[in-house]
Amino acid sequence: MTILDGKKIAADIRAEVRAKAMDLKQSRGVVPGLAVVLVGDDPASRIYVNFKEKACEEAGFLSREYKFPMDAKPEDVAALIRDLNRDEKIHGILIQLPLPSHIRPEPLIELVDPRKDVDGFHPYNIGQLFLGKPYHLPCTPSGIMEILQRYKIDPTGREAVIVGRSNIVGKPLALMLLSANATVTVCHTKTRDLGEVTRRADILVAAAGRANMIRGDMVKDGAVVIDVGVNRLENGKVAGDVNFSEVSPRASYITPVPGGVGPMTIAMLLKNTLDGAMHVGG
Repeated sequence: MTILDGKKIAADIRAEVRAKAMDLKQSRGVVPGLAVVLVGDDPASRIYVNFKEKACEEAGFLSREYKFPMDAKPEDVAALIRDLNRDEKIHGILIQLPLPSHIRPEPLIELVDPRKDVDGFHPYNIGQLFLGKPYHLPCTPSGIMEILQRYKIDPTGREAVIVGRSNIVGKPLALMLLSANATVTVCHTKTRDLGEVTRRADILVAAAGRANMIRGDMVKDGAVVIDVGVNRLENGKVAGDVNFSEVSPRASYITPVPGGVGPMTIAMLLKNTLDGAMHVGG
């Protein structure tokens, strides 16, 4: 059994991004710029934003944070996004989710220039992914594909099962695996006899947000297991969607939690921002 070390791969990608960003600055005078829009004071969002700002600083990016109070008006946030779309120093715009309940995220996401949509959530980018011609890919699914690629795990002809159908992970990952020539099944809360389906998987991705839901008897011997879950337990510890102690003896490859998929998300965000800077210019 091999541990899929997302932390190491993410560090490698961030080093590659930094080198390319330095080259871009020297050759064209362009510094990749990321703007993060934060509304309210959600503690988890604050932590994520801090991580992103630190990652931008290490990569030599321009990083700006725009913070609104919890009771911000949707039209004020929308006005900022329009301004950022026109700002030539900003190549990536990230709206930190979740937003307060009175602000619907979809209209704001649709306002973002698709070329600056480094989260990959804009309908244009999702549509391009569906057509097999993606511009910006959603960060977590593309991070998963990057892990498979760097460990030389070829999805071609393999049966891939994804547990979870979210717009952020499950659905876009299904399209990416299809493009990589896997046979893909997406499971969800209405799936009958989940274990029967997951036991078919050569590549099993758990992205349902339920701690330890994938048990040892739900995984076939030699499967590649990718755990996207980050669940806070009552004792304060973090657990994935996969019961690691039961599943790891059966898997050929497995991601740990933490240190697996999580670090890849920010690394791919930086990569998308760099790509935007290289294509849009400064």
